[in-house]
Amino acid sequence: MISLKIIDIKAFMSSLLIQNVFDHFLLSELQISTFNQFYISGKLNEEYYSTEESTLLEGRKYSTWVEIKPIAYSLIKGNKLPLNIKIVLLLSVSDMENILQKSGMAIPLSDINGLFLNIKFDKGSLHLITGTSIKSFSMDKSLEWAWDEELKLFLRHNEIAVEET
Repeated sequence: MISLKIIDIKAFMSSLLIQNVFDHFLLSELQISTFNQFYISGKLNEEYYSTEESTLLEGRKYSTWVEIKPIAYSLIKGNKLPLNIKIVLLLSVSDMENILQKSGMAIPLSDINGLFLNIKFDKGSLHLITGTSIKSFSMDKSLEWAWDEELKLFLRHNEIAVEET
């Protein structure tokens, strides 16, 4: 787990809400405090979808960020900053597979609950915090370290300036 402070909040929020930088992530949850407290669970309601639509989801259990981003943007935009924002993004199965393959780890994908990116805005400060959830306890931190490094590469590639806290 690492904590990174975003240096240019305005540029990061543009990457998050306007550009397509984070569109491949899944949404676990979203909380925004403005004049009201807004909460969105990213978990899909499977009964909402027809059989044909469910097939198109290919087993996906969460909304993509690109599906929720317009809603988040509409809640955040305006002349006043939100009091706070909490966004928990989740890597897709294919992105987790890529990390495992790149790192050469022999961890079965079925043992991983998720690799998370927590985005927290509070009191004018914006932080990214990584998270790793596996199904059984392990002292091995290889997956956590691989995810941390992959995120740093992703941020560098997208020219998002951060400092470790």
